[in-house]
Order: sequence, then C-alpha cells, then structure tokens
Amino acid sequence: MLTVKVDLGDRSYPIFIGEDLLSEKNLIEPYLGKGRVVIVSNDVVAPLYLEQAKALFSTTVCDEIILKDGEAFKNLDAINQIYDFLLKGKYDRNTTLVALGGGVVGDVAGFAAATYLRGVNFIQLPTTLLAQVDSSVGGKTGVNHPLGKNMIGAFYQPQCVVIDTRVLSTLPERELKAGLAESLKYGLIYDPLFFQWMIDNSQSLLQADGAALSEAIRKCCETKADIVAQDEKETGIRALLNFGHTFGHAIETASGYGTWLHGESVAMGMVMAADLSSRLGLIEAKVANSIRDVIEKKFGMPALPPADISVEQYLDLMSSDKKAELGNIRFVLLKSIGDAVVEGNIDPHILQQTLQAGDRLCE
Repeated sequence: MLTVKVDLGDRSYPIFIGEDLLSEKNLIEPYLGKGRVVIVSNDVVAPLYLEQAKALFSTTVCDEIILKDGEAFKNLDAINQIYDFLLKGKYDRNTTLVALGGGVVGDVAGFAAATYLRGVNFIQLPTTLLAQVDSSVGGKTGVNHPLGKNMIGAFYQPQCVVIDTRVLSTLPERELKAGLAESLKYGLIYDPLFFQWMIDNSQSLLQADGAALSEAIRKCCETKADIVAQDEKETGIRALLNFGHTFGHAIETASGYGTWLHGESVAMGMVMAADLSSRLGLIEAKVANSIRDVIEKKFGMPALPPADISVEQYLDLMSSDKKAELGNIRFVLLKSIGDAVVEGNIDPHILQQTLQAGDRLCE
C-alpha cells in the first residue's frame, strides 16, 4: 500500500492506494466521526461493492442511500434525496458520509456533506479510474445546473481517500479511457516525462494492467496533492488542472449531461485547447498534432467535438464558466508539453477558428 498526503495544515488527509483496501477495516476507522455512517452509492456500483464497503463499518450503525447512475442525475434533486434521508433519520453532526462510486457520487455526496448541518465528516471510496486519479482528491464538490456544469458546489476536503485498485477490474472500457484522459492531462500540463510514460505504456493501461494503473494513479495523486497543497481554492496554479475543461464542460452541457462521459469531453477539450495554443503561436502545429494523435490513435479516445454545437453555443456556455472573469473566457493553454498557462483576452477571430475547425483540429 502507498500513502500520499494532501498537506493542508490541520485539514491534511491521506490518500491510500493499493489492492483490496475495501477489506482493510482498520485503515478507515480512525477517520470516522463518533456517530452513524451513511454510504452514498449508485445503482450500478452498489450491487458490486456495497456489502463489502458496509463491512468496513461493522462496529457502528451503517445505512445507505442509492442514487441513480450518471451525470444526468448530478443535480439538486440528488442532493435533496440525501438531505431527506438524513433529516428523516435525525442524523447529527457526528455523522460520516461515505462516497462509494465514481466522480458523480463523490461530487454529490461531498456537497451534501459540506452543507448538511453546515458540515459533517466525509470519506471518499472512489471506484472509477477518473475518480481515483482526479475527482476524489482536492475537495471540489458540487452539482450541475441546466445552464452550466458544476456551477453549484463547495470546496470541502474529505477525511481520507481510499483507492482500492482491485475495483477497476469491473470498470467498462469506456470508463477506463475516460480516466486515462484525465491522467494524460497531468502529463500535458505538469510532467512531460509522465506523458511519455503513458504513451510508452498505453497498451498496458488500456488492458487495465494492475501495475500500470497503480503507477498512473500514484503519479496523478502525487501531482494533484502537490498542486492542491499550494492552491486549495484555485486562485493560482490549481487553475491549470482545468486544461481541456473550458471546452469540455461546454460540450457536456450543450450535448446534454450524460451524452458524453466527463473524461471523453475533457479529451475533446484538450485537443481543442492544443489547437488554440497552436493558432496563438504558443506551440508548434506539429506538437498540437502529436497531442491529437496520442488521444485519438494511441488511446482511442474521442478527439473531435460534436459537429452540432454552434460557435454561439460555445461562447455563451464558456462565458458563464466558473473560470471566466467579468465575462472574459479564460483558457488553460500549452507553451510546451508539461508547461501550461492560463490566458484570457483571446483574439475572438482565432478562437472562432478553433471552434469551427472540426476534423481539421491540430492540423
């Protein structure tokens, strides 16, 4: 087992990474509150891992809330479902909410934990690769709104994150690739050697090789822990983690939540961001083209955005994005592989070229 620390002073917490950690009862007990435990999961993950997770909390009262699966259900209705259960059961401030699932479950359960009685204990048990490499770490919680993704939420750190790599054996291929897209992001913005390592080990990663996935998870968690420790509330360097997300969130919202997995939208968004970086002269066209090739050909991820999203839709959604300032759209762009920068005041004509490029992105 490997332990990565997110260093936030008196709110620091560990990320435990290893096989069969859902069976390690002693690992999680120190992070429980004094009261009851409620596991929040969904109707896909619960049949697979709920009983195993409940065994971790056999010394206390443990109940469960089962949400519907998918991004389409990451909304205030899901939050109210949790509130209703907790209020009817008279759960107090000593309660611990445990997220057992992917990014949606973690974001929803985390936001409920942040707001119920102004804050209760929260533990992450991520079961998808995307959640393990990214969304379970760092304290971003929240839900979507019809007018924008993740527009309602809070920064709220868990007590611990327990990553059992064994659960990835039941992960569908599409979900695996979505998680690998977020993993590639870390290499592109921060670590060129890790980006090359992912290219060199692409077949092992795509075949869900345990050793390769564990290494990717370790590297991503270490990188994110380092960035979050420097900038918890995203006022500086943490914004770089949004590479591909300004375009990607617009794709998710315009297409209807759940049409594309988050990681798939990020993959397309990274190609669009690479294209824009090239058009602005920050990177050479051949570098942008190589990034598209890695995403599209090496990893078999969607690289081209849906053709039915208009320039006007993109601009409207991106101007409402959390990262926009006074209506000015801000993008994370590349100066080279492993070196990213946040840029605003983009020439609208150049941005329009990227938005209209279609299958000519990164050429």
